[in-house]
Amino acid sequence: MNGQPETASADTPLTRGIGVWQATALNITMIVGAGVFATIPLMLKELPGPYALLGWIGAGAIVLVDGLIWSELGAALPGSGGSYQYLLAAYGPKKWGRLMAFLFIWQFLISGPLELGSGLVAINSFAPALSREFQEFNKNRKTELKLGELEDNLGETQPLNMSISPARLLAFALGLLIIILLYRNIASLGKLTIAFWIGVLAAIAWVLIEGMIHFQPAVAFNYTGAAAHVPDALAGKLGAAMIFAMYSYLGYYNVCYIGDEVNNPGRTIPRSIVLSAVAVVVLFLGLHLAMLGTVPWHDALAEKIKDDDYNLPAEFLRQLHGDWAAAVMTVLLIWCCFGSAFAGLLGYSRIPYGAARNGHFFSVFARVHPTKRIPHLSLLLVGALMLFWSFFDLGVVINALITTRILEQFVGQIVGVMLLRKNRPDLYRPYKMMLYPLPCLLALAGWLYLYWSAGWIFVVLGIGTMSVGVLVFFIWARHTGGWPFNSTTESPPVATGR
Repeated sequence: MNGQPETASADTPLTRGIGVWQATALNITMIVGAGVFATIPLMLKELPGPYALLGWIGAGAIVLVDGLIWSELGAALPGSGGSYQYLLAAYGPKKWGRLMAFLFIWQFLISGPLELGSGLVAINSFAPALSREFQEFNKNRKTELKLGELEDNLGETQPLNMSISPARLLAFALGLLIIILLYRNIASLGKLTIAFWIGVLAAIAWVLIEGMIHFQPAVAFNYTGAAAHVPDALAGKLGAAMIFAMYSYLGYYNVCYIGDEVNNPGRTIPRSIVLSAVAVVVLFLGLHLAMLGTVPWHDALAEKIKDDDYNLPAEFLRQLHGDWAAAVMTVLLIWCCFGSAFAGLLGYSRIPYGAARNGHFFSVFARVHPTKRIPHLSLLLVGALMLFWSFFDLGVVINALITTRILEQFVGQIVGVMLLRKNRPDLYRPYKMMLYPLPCLLALAGWLYLYWSAGWIFVVLGIGTMSVGVLVFFIWARHTGGWPFNSTTESPPVATGR
């Protein structure tokens, strides 16, 4: 699985062979997919015209300061596991750290499948553009189950629906195929991953090149209609747009999950995170301008309001080259979404397994298939939850995924890095963020702003998820005899960075 001989023991160190450029490429690979194409129309619904660019810039600013926190933690604790390991070390591996590590895995069982499911929801949004006939067929056979309404912090409501349509069923079938493909020995999957990445590069390169050739500044920066004045309730709408942008940026810290395999982590991890963050902010701004410099934002917004399954990149290429180009781009986008969910499920299915193996989550998920040598129960759990979320609207899925992560992971790490500074001054820190604690305070303010912007129902979801997780942790600890019911509970050693 990791390149080691089958006879290698659990104590055999992993090879540190990933340098700055490889680590940067790894981060960008995790970030860049079809998400940016799906979120731009959603951002236009919050901020009209050129104001939507503020969503990318604001979320990018949070990414940059939050990246400094990941950098310090990753450089000081360069082991495998990322947030799981950082929370365990910062809050105490024998006491509160066990609770924080458990809560990270707990929220992950919601946010992880939500993130993967969003890729399947995006397939549903993109697929109707395959042809005008399929678009009409899908529209006429769409059934919605109304579950209620969601109200945001501005008092605006949106429906909470589950829907079934031919495009949804196609997305569900592709999700099922992903689980089947991953239910095999991992050594046979390398070529598939490369093929998926080629599809992502092709889609992005096509849009950027066409956008540069046909870019019209007057179209991209059209301050008419709703954009003729500063939007009302700008603070709330900006936060809502930033949530969609942040969804597209997730993954700038991916190298932290494989810290054991990074060469000179004290230098490589911080540099790769900062380089990745800057690169994707510029890239996504470029993609936004490339498409909306040809397709008038008024038209894109009107089509998105009329039909939630609006495919902006397909319409962009249809206007330039006709239906055939829209169909080819749609195939590429579906391929990108499929590859993103495939790679995500491959990695995410190992998180409950790793925590369970170390005694910090339910032991059943530590089981390995006797012949395929994969964590099959963890894979099936995360995969089944991914399929469930594929029937919800993309905006709902993104808001739920971001808000369930903020408290346990991002805010938890901000407090954690400050606790380590106070309680572990002896910890070797090859990288220390400049202007401490200012980046921590800015990141904390940014994440809490996004949390508030999601709306009260998602705020309750985040708090409720954490509260239930705390209760389940204490029940589980009582059953297993762990902390706080047994103060002698052992924990695995935490990397020191030396």
